[in-house]
Amino acid sequence: MKFNLIHIVAFFTIALVASHAAIPPEQYWNSVLPNTPMPKAISDLLRPDYAEDKSTSVNVGKGGVGVNSGKGKPAGGTGVNVGPGGVGVNTGKPGKRTNVGVGKGGVSVNTGPKGKPVYVGVKPGKNPFIYQYAATDNQLHDDPNVALFFLEKDMHPGTTMNLHFNENTNKATILPRQVANSIPFSSNKLPEIFNHFSVKPGSVEAEIIQDTVKECESPGIKGEDKYCATSLESMIDFTRTRLGKNTQAISTEVDGQTQFQRYKITAGVTKMRGDKSVVCHKKNYAYAVFYCHATQTTNAYVVPLEGADGMKVNAVAVCHKDTSAWNPKHLAFQVLKVMPGTVPICHFLPQDHIVWVSK
Repeated sequence: MKFNLIHIVAFFTIALVASHAAIPPEQYWNSVLPNTPMPKAISDLLRPDYAEDKSTSVNVGKGGVGVNSGKGKPAGGTGVNVGPGGVGVNTGKPGKRTNVGVGKGGVSVNTGPKGKPVYVGVKPGKNPFIYQYAATDNQLHDDPNVALFFLEKDMHPGTTMNLHFNENTNKATILPRQVANSIPFSSNKLPEIFNHFSVKPGSVEAEIIQDTVKECESPGIKGEDKYCATSLESMIDFTRTRLGKNTQAISTEVDGQTQFQRYKITAGVTKMRGDKSVVCHKKNYAYAVFYCHATQTTNAYVVPLEGADGMKVNAVAVCHKDTSAWNPKHLAFQVLKVMPGTVPICHFLPQDHIVWVSK
């Protein structure tokens, strides 16, 4: 068997589902959102594909992480273990174990005593989608996300901008609600959370967990109704209470691997119905957690883009009509050279973020 990071965590989910007799999230989706397409940002975290191979590996790829644990089929077969020590893939060699955990803004893979963790992602505190944060100097100079922000008046065919729709690096799977609810998720339960995922207090992994939990507990800005969904079911419920029952979810979809390059908006920009939306940003955590916020002064669009190399992207953009409550030093203001509350500010969303709108 060949396992990538999604597969390993999927086994973890399957074991938990079996032990808790939980209802699959897909079943809940179909029951409350019949005839509603599921965006790739969600389905990718629910139904990972399984591939046959003679080796056991977690692949290192463009925009991904992994490590090869050996060639050939290991003696005794390949086992996936779920227990107090975390999630492991036993390659059949004594003393060899692959541990998967939360990394520096993304995920880490450790292959044993001689293996070094591989970290992918951004550091905590640099999330451009948390509007009370001030941008750092390094973020202004180095972060390709600066190009995600633009003015609504510029959203028309022919506009060009430099963008990078990189593949998701944190493939932590979506847990069924019954399973997610059985795991502590609060600042006063951090020791229990660390113990549950075999994370050492004071480590980078612990910092990521702590940051995500605290970010979820912090108050939102004025006019923002925020909620951290630890399961697909809870995300759906939050959305339906804010937008009504007749809702749909959309996400950015990219036709293959991309590079940082110049993109042009092409014909076919579509404005979604209404001026209310719920935007859910995937957080870095041991399993899928989404930071969702509902606002009543937003427009959502699906924007077709074409890269300089011919790459096609159907990007989801959200435009905020009222930014008066944002941090004046937020990245968007510094990049666009505008003041809070003066003009609508838009941003594209990465592939693992989701926008909910009325049908």
